[in-house]
Amino acid sequence: MDVGQHSRRKIVMRINHNIAALNTYRQLNSANNAQGKSMEKLSSGLSINKAGDNAAGLAISEKMRGQIRGLDQAGKNAQDSISMIQTAEGALNETHDILQRMRELAVQAGNDTNTGTDRGEIQKEINQLTSEINRIGNTTEFNNQKLLNASAGTVTPGAPAGAGTPAGPGTPAVPATVFAAGTDMTADGTPTAANDVKISGTFTGTADESVTFEKTATGWSIDGGLNDVTLAGDTFAYKGLTFDVSAAKADAATGDSWTESLTAAVAAGPGTPAVPGTPATGAKSSFSTQIGANENQTMTLEFEDMRAAALGLTGTAATTGFTGTDTVTDGTNNTTNEAALDVSTAANAGNAVTKINAAIEKVSAERSKLGANQNRLEHTINNLNTSSENLTAAESRIRDVDYALAA
Repeated sequence: MDVGQHSRRKIVMRINHNIAALNTYRQLNSANNAQGKSMEKLSSGLSINKAGDNAAGLAISEKMRGQIRGLDQAGKNAQDSISMIQTAEGALNETHDILQRMRELAVQAGNDTNTGTDRGEIQKEINQLTSEINRIGNTTEFNNQKLLNASAGTVTPGAPAGAGTPAGPGTPAVPATVFAAGTDMTADGTPTAANDVKISGTFTGTADESVTFEKTATGWSIDGGLNDVTLAGDTFAYKGLTFDVSAAKADAATGDSWTESLTAAVAAGPGTPAVPGTPATGAKSSFSTQIGANENQTMTLEFEDMRAAALGLTGTAATTGFTGTDTVTDGTNNTTNEAALDVSTAANAGNAVTKINAAIEKVSAERSKLGANQNRLEHTINNLNTSSENLTAAESRIRDVDYALAA
């Protein structure tokens, strides 16, 4: 073979597989994917960014997140309710001050060293202070909802005066039972004196039937054993039954019979006496507060009607203890529609002191109730915060990234 012929031969090289290169490529892709996931976790701060990262962990985490956010919002709700309570309690604090001043004025009016003119001036201040109590009750509100006049939230009407027990019907009149018509009777002889005619046997009938006896005297009796029937003239009584004799006939020739036509009835008994009803009570407003993350975790706040009428400070004009004319407004206009406590005399002033004392006690009870509600809500908030904190920590262990491991 010469050189020229050798130079014309082609050399062909083929590489069908490169295992080392494929392995390197696979490892590079794996590293890139892992780096991408780590960067995603590091940048988001979450170990679970999609369901594929941890399907079970994602479901548990989302449930916990809903609970956490519910607890946090419930805490805010409770705080809003405290603000509502504080608004009402602040208004009642002013009502208390007004009542103390009214009591002071009533005590002053009870002194007979004051003239009628002096008491008239005291009455003017009583009227204005009572109108101010109405104004506070009608205008105190939180988030455009009135609190102290029983008109907002879920209004619970006051209990009306109880109907009592009406007078019951008496025992109705009933027909009497008397001897049946045509019944044979025997006697031991012609009566010549009282109790001389003896009749034995059982006789029944209706009160409008006739009874036939032998009669030779105007007064006589029938002995029925334990129960006696006594006739005297035209009437007789039998265990509470009244009988009227409508006719009398005697057969003087034979002396063996006569007929008495009788009517009888049981008199109507006395009825059941009426029982007084219960007194009316004031209306109130109710507000439901969601203090938990789930259904049926609520608390109800109730605000009593704190206006003058509900406190017993106003009434109908010219009735006992109140002024002769309407002198009190609702506090929002100049129209008088209620009568104030009357202090024009020492006796009326004393009555006013008693009524104002009762009003002070009612306001005190309402403030005490609101204070108790506020204290409860404060503990509720503390508990909600603790629950939210612990649940957040648990959710964080599932969802949040560990930077030391992810880096």
